[in-house]
Amino acid sequence: MMQVNPKALKKKTKAGNYNLAQTKWTPLWFLLPAILIMAIIILYPLFYEIKLSFQNVTLMNLTSGKYPTVGFDNYIQIFTDKLFYTTLLRTVIWTVVNVFFHVSFGLFLAILLNRKLPGKGLLRIILILPWAIPQYIAALTWKGMFNVEYGAVNNILIHLFGNNAAVSWLSDPHWSFIACIICNIWLGIPFMMMISLGGLQSIPNELYEAADIDGATSWQKFKNITLPLLKPVLTPAIVLGTVWTFNMVNVIYIITSGAASEEAQILVTLVYKKAFEYYRYGYAAAFSVIIFLILLSFSSFFIRAQKLED
Repeated sequence: MMQVNPKALKKKTKAGNYNLAQTKWTPLWFLLPAILIMAIIILYPLFYEIKLSFQNVTLMNLTSGKYPTVGFDNYIQIFTDKLFYTTLLRTVIWTVVNVFFHVSFGLFLAILLNRKLPGKGLLRIILILPWAIPQYIAALTWKGMFNVEYGAVNNILIHLFGNNAAVSWLSDPHWSFIACIICNIWLGIPFMMMISLGGLQSIPNELYEAADIDGATSWQKFKNITLPLLKPVLTPAIVLGTVWTFNMVNVIYIITSGAASEEAQILVTLVYKKAFEYYRYGYAAAFSVIIFLILLSFSSFFIRAQKLED
């Protein structure tokens, strides 16, 4: 009978444990540089902003570095201001309308491009152009198109409906807000279109062929095949689109010339004004924390709801 050396067995076991531990921690070492970078550029500013939200930071004491602690005073001022609630409602309307049209038009165009069409490559390039153009260039272009006297939009309206159809897009806050929505819808459709198109191309054609054999209509195929299989793709895209739209500063700030009127701004433009026009940095930091919590709550709720539905 062969004798087993206990020392050799112990040595072999230790080597095996070491290799196992090395294999276990190896991915972490590769991820460590990315984790450190994320901590520096995301976590540190976030915690610093939370700290500033409990302090009174203004232009007068900015360079001194000595910021008096005011507790929850900044938050109390925000929640007792009627402007916060009206701007929040306007921001919700802005986000819902934009995301709805982004998803609906984007999905429609994706379904159209997923079929056999003449010149489909050229059509795809044309439809993706709004996404390729920088936002501030697009916003400036749309601002020129909304000009009361020389803008293309009013010229088209006058040509179709007469001289009285001209709209004061840039001087009336309500029309300025609508102009911002139109511009942002145009900018956001290509993103949803490309995401949806990628999801559609991953759906097997056999499912549609089986549905055709069963006599399913186009709506039934869309409802029972396309939408359920697109959910894993559309859910993160809708969350990202909601966050981006909720925090959209460029379009509103450029088209409304700095959001001079309170009736044409959303929460992020209001934060921008409080920080860089009124120099109330602590107040703006508290405002930013509230926006972060709103978006975090929405994202968590939406993703959880989608999982429960699945």
